[in-house]
Amino acid sequence: MAKWRKVPPELKQQLAERLRRALARKKGISEKKMFGGTCFLLNGNMLAGTGSGNFLFRVGKEAHAGAVKRSGAKPMVMNGRRMEGFIWVEADTRALASWIKLAADYVGGLPPKKR
Repeated sequence: MAKWRKVPPELKQQLAERLRRALARKKGISEKKMFGGTCFLLNGNMLAGTGSGNFLFRVGKEAHAGAVKRSGAKPMVMNGRRMEGFIWVEADTRALASWIKLAADYVGGLPPKKR
């Protein structure tokens, strides 16, 4: 289980910039401050984010069990409750593109949110 920890703003910015660069060519991406970091939305639905010095990906409930077994992955827990479908991934991951693809495969199938 990943524990929340306070991290310097510079680290948050570095992680957000890594996601920003990785998502630069993807259509329908927007940013929003959430979970103490920056979240990236695909068509208004949360796709990925940063917080506690790690990345957060929304992979959906069906992919959760497999995703949490991957290297550097931990389930998201808020207020003692496991958030099925959301995975914390260590910041030093070299698999950023594959995590983004896994999240985009799920989130891309959700109906767009109206703003």
